[in-house]
This record gives sequence, C-alpha cells and structure tokens, in this order.
Amino acid sequence: MPTTLKDLMNNPKEALLKGHFACAGCGSALAFRHAIGAIADKAVVVIPACCTSVYQGFGRGVAFDVPTINVAFASSDAVAAGIKHAMEKKGKEAHVVAWAGDGGTADIGIATLIGACDRQDNILHIMYSNNVYSNTGGQRSGDTPIGARTTTTPFGNKAQRKMVPFIMMANNASYVATASVAYIPDLVDKVKKAISYDGFKFIEIDASCPVAWKSDSADSIKVARLAVETGVWPLFEWDNKSNKAVLSKRGSKFRNKENRKPIEEWLNIQGRFKGMSDEEIKNLYADVDRQWTFLEKFLE
Repeated sequence: MPTTLKDLMNNPKEALLKGHFACAGCGSALAFRHAIGAIADKAVVVIPACCTSVYQGFGRGVAFDVPTINVAFASSDAVAAGIKHAMEKKGKEAHVVAWAGDGGTADIGIATLIGACDRQDNILHIMYSNNVYSNTGGQRSGDTPIGARTTTTPFGNKAQRKMVPFIMMANNASYVATASVAYIPDLVDKVKKAISYDGFKFIEIDASCPVAWKSDSADSIKVARLAVETGVWPLFEWDNKSNKAVLSKRGSKFRNKENRKPIEEWLNIQGRFKGMSDEEIKNLYADVDRQWTFLEKFLE
C-alpha cells in the first residue's frame, strides 16, 4: 500500500531528533528525517563532508538516532560497501545507505559511486541535491541548473546538469529513482522499494536550500513542488530488469508540456536566478527538454 501522511505521523522510529543544526527550511533535513526514518530500525548511514555532517551535531548533542559514520568526501560508497560486506559476513541484516549531497555524489564522490555500482554492492546511495556546495559557501556543482548564480558562477552557470540518475541507469544500477521533498510519501515509498532490490540502488532527491537558492525558508516545499510542476524535476523510477521507467503518480501529468507551468514561476521565487537573460532562460528550457527526451526513451 502507498504511504500516507497518517503513516508518516505514526512512524515509531525517528531518525532525526529535535535540536538539530539545520537551517530553517532545509530540504535535506526534511528528506533525511523521512527517507532514513522509513528504514531507521535497520539503517546504517555513511555521510561524507556535506551539510548533513554539520547539522547532525556533535558530542552529546548528536541529533541522529541511527548508526552514523562520517567519512572523507570521496569515500562514502566505498565505506558503505565495506560495512555491508562486514555485516553480511557476521550474518546481520542492515540497510546501508550512503547519504551525500550533489558535490559528494556528482563531482568529488563520483569515482566511488561508479565503482560501487560496477561491483553491484548491495547498498543504497541517496543523493540529496541542493544544486550547489552549500556547506562551503555556495559554489557551483555538477547539478547546478543553467543560469543559477553561485559564488563561482556570479554571472550565471552556463553548464548543463550532469543528470546523475541517467548516468546510474547507464551503469546498470539495479534501481534508480528521483524524488522531491514536496512529495514525502512518494519519497518514502521509493526508499522502501529500493531496499527490496539486490545490488546497487540510487535515489536523487530535490532538496530545497533557502540559503543557496535565496528563497524564503517558508517556501521550501513550494519551490520543490514548482520544480515538478514546471517539468524541471521529473519524478520517475527505473529498474535494470525491465529497463523501463515509470513516472510517479504526482509527476505523470507533466509528461505533457501543455500541463506544465512556465519555468519562470519556479525561477521568480528564487534569488539565485535574478537577472537571468532571455538567452539563459531559453537554454534552461532546452536543458529541461534534454532530460525529458532522454527519459522518454525508457517510458512506455
């Protein structure tokens, strides 16, 4: 049965406790609470350098109620794989999750990500994407949208996003999905489904960052929802046995361009896109079309 809001409220295990250090409106914290909370009774989380390694707290003030290991930036999947193999040797069941941002996944961590996928290590990698290196001042990452102003692209990012889910599909991960903090039940369902697969699993979450995106902290869910409604963030899942992708119920109607809202609605509530030229907006539309063109090859 699909997860409901009532199910979320009745979850007996909290992965993220009160008093954490996340910024107001942090999409990553919301995603962690529910994604890891869905499997918290058997979860082991490996976290490289990122915002999460800061807001988890330290010493007696740790805000996570799951076993957590902090590791070097590029090593999360290698460490997670080692933990999983060790647990299996001991006959212990555990859902080992590498939890990393877009920097620790798409850029600095991509070597160990691909390596774990190549080996089909039985772990789940969750990439929470805030489109930037938020923890170190807001530098551009491989998942930064075209036109976004960052500290290293003050006049707007020119490069296309890496589309990491499609990279993982090409690398034959057993299960690949995208999710959004605007649709938490969908996220929880995908995490639960992912752990039912053997081999390497990958989920990318659109996680709003009011600080880097220069948006109102009260609008984090609105921004994430608009990303889906404008077609910027397709919600889908894919597995390597069928080699078919399926759109999530919440995002299926936006396959049709006529049902999408103008991307400008998403841009206008984020200060990071202030001053975008008509040419940049045109290029962003083209990049969104590029994602959908690739995805269409796998949709029935």
